[in-house]
Amino acid sequence: MPTDLARSAPSDASVVTARNHRACERAAKRVIDLLGAAVLALLLSPLFLGLSCLILLVDGIPVIYRRRVVGPRGEFDAYKFRTMIRDADAVLASNSQLSQAFAEQFKLKSDPRVTRIGACLRKYSLDELPQLLNVLKGQMSLVGPRMITSAELQKYVPYGALLLTVRPGMTGYWQVKGRQEVSYAERVRMDVYYITNWSLWLDLKIILRTPSRIIRTQGAY
Repeated sequence: MPTDLARSAPSDASVVTARNHRACERAAKRVIDLLGAAVLALLLSPLFLGLSCLILLVDGIPVIYRRRVVGPRGEFDAYKFRTMIRDADAVLASNSQLSQAFAEQFKLKSDPRVTRIGACLRKYSLDELPQLLNVLKGQMSLVGPRMITSAELQKYVPYGALLLTVRPGMTGYWQVKGRQEVSYAERVRMDVYYITNWSLWLDLKIILRTPSRIIRTQGAY
């Protein structure tokens, strides 16, 4: 007679069914990414052109900044509208106080390197729009954990390997829950929560909450 443990254990068929269901969900997520990014890129193309011209006229080239970040396939360049002065990295490296503050959060509040136009773009997350191209290329997702650099992986110990199992997102659980208002440790906790509790329903809730979060500019800098 089977024991309670044997009766409660999932059958091979149920495990396979669960895996297939999960695979179908992830395939659906990719389809949503492709369709969503393509539609948004088309609808927002006038805004892309206008912002590009504005940056070019006021602050010159380059218009696009390439941030080297990590994902499941290794490092790649994430595209953003440039929001800082052209020699921003050199300014950070030459200022020990700024470098120390940046090392703690990998973000600076009232960053002196941010241009006037850049501050406005960041306030409404408009600088992130070029990442639609990263989504179309399969490097990012519309919804996912935070986009981070290889140097930031040390902050995710022991969850670094887990983070690299999914594509980073243009928006995500962290962005709609706290943005820059929470500590880095809390950001890590939120990313781990998202990855381990992911579902299409969770993605949908995050997408629906993103516009109001952006409009309110809460936690943005």
